[in-house]
Amino acid sequence: MGTPLSETDEGLRRVVARVALLNLAYFGVEFSVALAIGSVSLFADSIDFLEDTSINFLILIALGWGARNRSRVGTVLAGILLIPGLATLWTAWDKFLLPVPPAPLPLSLTGAGAMAVNLTCALMLARYRTHGGSLTRAAFLSARNDVLANAAIIGAGLLTAYIASAWPDLIVGLGIFFMNLDAAREVYVAARRERAEATP
Repeated sequence: MGTPLSETDEGLRRVVARVALLNLAYFGVEFSVALAIGSVSLFADSIDFLEDTSINFLILIALGWGARNRSRVGTVLAGILLIPGLATLWTAWDKFLLPVPPAPLPLSLTGAGAMAVNLTCALMLARYRTHGGSLTRAAFLSARNDVLANAAIIGAGLLTAYIASAWPDLIVGLGIFFMNLDAAREVYVAARRERAEATP
């Protein structure tokens, strides 16, 4: 059974809805550029935007639920956080077999746009990162990690322009994979803690 939403919950609901829309919009932008220039890091990051949309959508559904039900959704979200990493491994393997460097200027500019979106989302969610348990923690961790990933994408673009190699993009893509693994672990631990606290 759910509980009536508090004023804080209502504020979180509005923020989460905006964050979901921002992530969905930039997914389309980044995915298109990734396909056009053959970038592993942009592809992985675009899937990450889609994953963030899913996380925030699930938060909207689960707000007002009890700790036990939130912990169950949090466990599911820990699995969802792995999806971009698996997509990264697949595209990284393709890039390893055919190491053609992506166009550096679109790579850096698209990474900069992604950073602006993720930084905005992280700042919006920061106020609520300890509210709503593992669900909100998942959204905040994902946005925070994405800001770091986007900085690395910008750097990969600059380095690619200098050395004309596919390796900076490939290495950053793999870095995004490991960041998502760590985020998934943190969310899973938080969800288990919630479930333990909810058990009489």
